[in-house]
Amino acid sequence: MNADTPVISMTPILPGSADAAGQRATLGVLGGGQLGRMFVHAAQRLGYFTAVLEPDAHSPAGRVSHYHIQTAYDDPAGLAQLAQLCQAITTEFENVPAQALQTLALTRPVAPGAAVVGIAQNRIEEKAHFTACVNVSGVSCAPFAVMETLAQLQAVQDERTDLLPGILKTARLGYDGKGQVSVQTAGELAAAWAELGHAACVLEKRLPLRAELSVLVARGWDGQVVSFAAQRNVHVEGILAVTHAYEGNLPPALATQARDAAVALVQHLGYVGVLCVEFFVVDDGSAHGSLVVNEMAPRPHNSGHYTLDACDVSQFDLQVRALAGLPLPEPRQHSPAIMLNLLGEVWLDGSGQPREPDWPAVLRLPGTHLHLYGKLEARAGRKMGHLTITGPDVAGVKTVARRAAALLGLPGLDVL
Repeated sequence: MNADTPVISMTPILPGSADAAGQRATLGVLGGGQLGRMFVHAAQRLGYFTAVLEPDAHSPAGRVSHYHIQTAYDDPAGLAQLAQLCQAITTEFENVPAQALQTLALTRPVAPGAAVVGIAQNRIEEKAHFTACVNVSGVSCAPFAVMETLAQLQAVQDERTDLLPGILKTARLGYDGKGQVSVQTAGELAAAWAELGHAACVLEKRLPLRAELSVLVARGWDGQVVSFAAQRNVHVEGILAVTHAYEGNLPPALATQARDAAVALVQHLGYVGVLCVEFFVVDDGSAHGSLVVNEMAPRPHNSGHYTLDACDVSQFDLQVRALAGLPLPEPRQHSPAIMLNLLGEVWLDGSGQPREPDWPAVLRLPGTHLHLYGKLEARAGRKMGHLTITGPDVAGVKTVARRAAALLGLPGLDVL
C-alpha cells in the first residue's frame, strides 16, 4: 500500500522567498488549535508567511497567523482562498474532512494527504491497516472485532467471547477517552453499543498494560525519514497527563522496536509529514513485556511537545520542513525532559470556581518551560497548555516535575 503518494511534483519552498509579484512564501494549515499555533510559530521563525483556515474567530492559531480564513473546513470559497494564498498546506488534526484535503491537493501540495488522514479517521480502517502491515512493522494490534451490524454483535457474543472484557470504541471521532466504553460481559456490550447509538464501533480486548508509549516520525516528499526516540506516556482518565522523555524511560529493546515499527509504518504508507504512532506495552509474563500498536495520529502530537525545549529541532520544525520540501535533520535531544499537560482544572478550584495558578512559584523552579495556548476560557478537560521540565540529569528533572505538579494541583503525582 502506498496511500499518500503526492499527486503533483514538489519543488522546495525556500524560507523567506517571494514570487515575481512579491507574494511571500506562505504555508497553510487546516485547523486553528494549539497544534496549528505551534506550527505557525515554527513556520514564521523560518521566515514563511502563514494562513489558517478555522471557523473560530478566537482560535489559538488564527490569532497569531498572517492570514485567518474564518470559514468551515469544507467551505469551497474558503478552500479556494487558502489554495490561492499558500504554496503548500497541512492539517493540525485528523478530523478535518478528507474531501477538503482532496480538493486542495488538486492545485497545491498537501501533506499529509487525504488517503492516510482518512485511515486515521476510522478505527476500522486503521485496525485493518495495522493488521495488513504486521509483516512490515513487526508489531500487531490488540485482538479486535468490528461491530457495525446486529449480526456482528451476535457473533461476538456467541463466538468471540475471548474479546471480553474489552473496550468498545466508536470508529469515528473518538479521542481523549471520548467515544469509549469499558465492557465486561456480553450484556454490557449490547447495552454499551445501544448507548453509542449503534454507531460503527471496534471492540478491543482489554489487555494487561504495563505502560504506554509513542514515537514521532517525519518523512519528506523525497522519502527521507527521521524520528525521535520513544517517549513513555501516562494517561489520567483517558487524557495524556505526563510524558517521560529521557534515556532509560523504557527498556532499550522495546524502545528500539517501537521506533523501527513506526518508521516501517510511515514508509509503507508513503506518508509525508509528521506522524505519531502510539503503542501499548502488554504484560505477557516476560521481563519487559511486548508491544502492540494502538493508533496513529497524522500530525504532531501532545506527547511530542517536549521537543520544543529538549531537542535541537522540534516536531513542529520537522512538520514545516517536510511540508516545504526542505532537508530533515536527525533530531538530537540535548536534555532529559518531563512534560506535564495542563488542563482546565489547573485554573479551577475544588468547587469549580476560577483561580489563577501560582505561575511565579512554578517559574522559579529551574528548567521550567511554560507554554500556554492562548485559549480564552478554561474548562475541565480542555487542553490549555503544557509545562516542560528539562535539566542536566533525570533525577533532578523528576524532582522539579514533582514540585511543579504539587504547585499546580495536578493529579497522579505517583506517576512521576
